[in-house]
Parts: sequence; structure tokens; C-alpha cells
Amino acid sequence: MQVHHILKSKANDIVFTVSPDSLVSDAAKVLADKRIGTVVISTDGTAAEGILSERDIVRQLAEHGAACLSAAVSDYMTTQIQTCTRDEEADAILARMTNGRFGHMPVVEDGRLIGLITIGDVVKARLSELSMEKSALEGMIMGY
Repeated sequence: MQVHHILKSKANDIVFTVSPDSLVSDAAKVLADKRIGTVVISTDGTAAEGILSERDIVRQLAEHGAACLSAAVSDYMTTQIQTCTRDEEADAILARMTNGRFGHMPVVEDGRLIGLITIGDVVKARLSELSMEKSALEGMIMGY
């Protein structure tokens, strides 16, 4: 299964972004209001410059206290982000996410942000694929 299959299966294809000069508190509000785990950082809404997750904010709160909420997102965002394209295989993406210990990956093509997948999206797609394979094998064994 490829990334574009996962993107098609998602109920919502909106990628929420905030600018690098946004406050961490503003990013946290977007995360809470939209019930999402990460925002992509982008000056123009199309190029992924970084990523900021709930986990990133919690770490900063633990280290710096509430003062971090008044800082710019650019102070705490991850800038060395892993991205993928729509043609990559889900198994390879799952391995990269698992090995890198991160749960969100922007999908980028020609420098433009076209989607965002989560490890949950990839696992769900893989489980669905395995279920279909199981049913096909059972059908072959039973003679259907």
C-alpha cells in the first residue's frame, strides 16, 4: 500500500499549519481546538519548515514552565523533519516512524505540502490490508 492510498482513506485531508513567528500558546490552541497532535510550521502554508507536536510543548513546559507558551514556535519546532511522497510504501513509512520515534509525517511533493499522515493512519491502513489478505487466503482455502 502506498501513501496516496492512506491519504485517500483519511476523513479529513486538511493540514493545519502555523507560521514560525506564532506563539506556542497559539499553536497549542490550534492543537486543542482541532483535536490534533501536531501542526506543520510554514510561512506560506505550502512549504513544511518544521513541525510542533503536543509532546514538544509538554517537554518545554516541563523544562521552562509556562513561560514557553509566550515564545515563538520557531524556538521549539523540530526543523529536521522527515517527509515522504505519495508514492512511498506504507511499510517503509511505518519503519521510519517507528525507528525515529515520531508519529506524524508531512507528505511533500515538489516542495509543496500535500498532506500529513500519522502512525495511526499507517497502522490502520496496514491492518485493513492484512484483513483483506486474510479473507482472500481463507477464500482460496475454502474454495470460494
